[in-house]
Amino acid sequence: MDNDILKRIEVLESKDAIRELVSNYAESCDRQDLKALEKIFTEDAEFDSPNGSLKSKGKQSILDMYHEVFLSRGPSFHWTHDVSIKIDSEDNQLAQGTVYSHAETTRDGVASLAAMRYDDIYSKKEGKWKFSKRTINFFYYVKTEDYLESLNDPMRVSMGEGKIAADIPESIPSWAEFQKKYKS
Repeated sequence: MDNDILKRIEVLESKDAIRELVSNYAESCDRQDLKALEKIFTEDAEFDSPNGSLKSKGKQSILDMYHEVFLSRGPSFHWTHDVSIKIDSEDNQLAQGTVYSHAETTRDGVASLAAMRYDDIYSKKEGKWKFSKRTINFFYYVKTEDYLESLNDPMRVSMGEGKIAADIPESIPSWAEFQKKYKS
């Protein structure tokens, strides 16, 4: 078989494995399954959020972070959509991706809705595709009862009793430029 065709098949198989990794993450969070989460992050993985609410370096630190998250969380349902993956052209053991996601959660007994964009770096250096870095950007994370009023408020990420600024879309240069040029 042509070497070019084999490379293209490898890229397709890698992208499929990464999509499965993304789904496994959502399912593991919903099951509150720390053992499953342990299998999908590299040893030196990082988890980050521009707003600073979720930051960890190293697999064990990430697991500890999720242990704390799960202590306050009841039932949740995460679903992912719009997954975009680019395999590194110089090193086919590395890839980058963007994943859009929504979640219905309960934190401290309060039902909430969230919309997120993950900016990911994936690695196959440990034998199978895993997260090397995962950055969560919140569009909103609000109590269900506050959903309708919250979407136009830049302070639409609830953290405990307080609210902090959303990570996106305000931080996206093209969005900010359009707002300034046409809506100011």
